[in-house]
Order: sequence, then structure tokens, then C-alpha cells
Amino acid sequence: MSSFAELRRMMVDCQLRTYDVTDRAVLAAADTVPREAFLPGELSHLAYLDRQEPLPGTSRALPAPMVTARMIQVLDLQPGEEALEYGGGSGYGAALMAAMGAKTTLLEPDEAALALARAAFAQPGVPAVELLAKLPEHRQFDAVLVSGACETQPEALFRHVRQDGRLIVVEGVGRAARVMLHRKVGESLSGRPVFDAAAPILREFRKAEVFAL
Repeated sequence: MSSFAELRRMMVDCQLRTYDVTDRAVLAAADTVPREAFLPGELSHLAYLDRQEPLPGTSRALPAPMVTARMIQVLDLQPGEEALEYGGGSGYGAALMAAMGAKTTLLEPDEAALALARAAFAQPGVPAVELLAKLPEHRQFDAVLVSGACETQPEALFRHVRQDGRLIVVEGVGRAARVMLHRKVGESLSGRPVFDAAAPILREFRKAEVFAL
């Protein structure tokens, strides 16, 4: 059986590079951060498959590696910037951004998922990040990675984007899903589609159900 290091290198070469991930910092982080740490031990053998993995006992899933990596690439993250991952479950996206030199926070309201994140960030080789279940109102970031699909815009997160900062998110589900990059200019955020991708749905950003008689 291949070692996790070998599987990680295969993921970088055969998944990320072939999915237009070319940023050296993103590739180096993906080749360094042990993705197996972000799944429960009995599922660690699934860490490098080209698919999203549900996180047992939580409302979250670990997005496919190529989606996370490409979204971070589009954020154009710079060392020293303050970055936030929202809804990241066990926090793989936050770990990648920390490995790239960002001052990173994981915001995860799902308590069971946050417990998995605490276990993940205690593992060897995983860079340190701040772990929170709730953000203070005044906190703002240069870059925000929303690690899930939203049927409605995540407006509650917009106020946490600093002036000239960016927020990236999958908007829509199924074939209608698009990765949108929002940039804050003045008091508003303007968004543009950057590529098509699927991601686990964040239940807090689902459309309200409407019942018709």
C-alpha cells in the first residue's frame, strides 16, 4: 500500500495540477499538509480520493481536494494576510491557508465538526490556526473561504470582509452551482463567477422551503 506521503504527491500531480491549480504556494501546501488528519482514523484511507467525504456525526463534509485548492488559488492569498475558513468542518482549507503563511481562523458553528477540527490540528505536521464556534462582530479578514455550497448568498459573512478583501463561495447546487469570487469595494461586495464546481451544502444557507397547496 502506498504511504500517505506518496498518495499526497499523487493527489497534487494527478488531481490538482490537472484541474488548473498552478499556484506554487497552493501546490506546496497541498503537498505538505496531511489531509488524512482531517478525517476520523477509520476513514483516513479515503483522504486522497477525488471526491468529497462526509464527516460522520456532523452536518459537514470534507470538500474534494481539487475544489478547495482551486478556490484558495483564486483568493490570491498572500503571506501575512488574515484569512477565514467558514464551515470547513475539520478544517483542511484553513490548514492549507495557514501553510501558505496566512494568519488563519476556522469558524465552525457545528460543534461535532469543531471537535474533529480540534483533533486534526493536534496532529503532527498540521499548522496551527485559531478555532472558533462564533466570531466577534468586529472581526474582519482579508480573505474568506466558504467551504460549502450556499443556496442563498452568505450575507452574514459579508460584514467580516475587510475593505478590498475577498470572499469565495460555491453558490447554487447541482448543475447550477458556480464558484463566485466577491470583492469588497466601499460598502458593498461585487461578485463574479470564476468556475463551475460542486461542494457539500451548508444547511444554514439553504433556501427556505415554500409549501404550496
